[in-house]
Amino acid sequence: MKIAIATDNGTVAQHFGHCEGFTVFELENGAVKEEKFVPNPGHKPGFLPNFLHDLGVKAIIAGGMGGGAIDIFNEHGIEVITGISGQNSQVVQQYLQKELVSSGSVCQEHSHADSCGD
Repeated sequence: MKIAIATDNGTVAQHFGHCEGFTVFELENGAVKEEKFVPNPGHKPGFLPNFLHDLGVKAIIAGGMGGGAIDIFNEHGIEVITGISGQNSQVVQQYLQKELVSSGSVCQEHSHADSCGD
């Protein structure tokens, strides 16, 4: 199973669409099998959820995310976990231990990219 964390400098990005990229973890038997960083190909409405779906991602973790992106992820059956912060290495372990709880943080506008998820 693959999960992706919206990433800025090795930590969970607070705005999904404006992150540096996505750290994609392949999980197998309750552990990280592989970790790969995929640069953000650009923020265009509706593009990134489909891009991550095409990579085989089954869960996305971010600080905050717009409602349109959440809807597209839901259409693809991809788990959305928002309201998360911290180092990616710690967050992926929390995910594996089923300790991450989504706050449901939804960004309502794009002008506050630096404060989403707060």
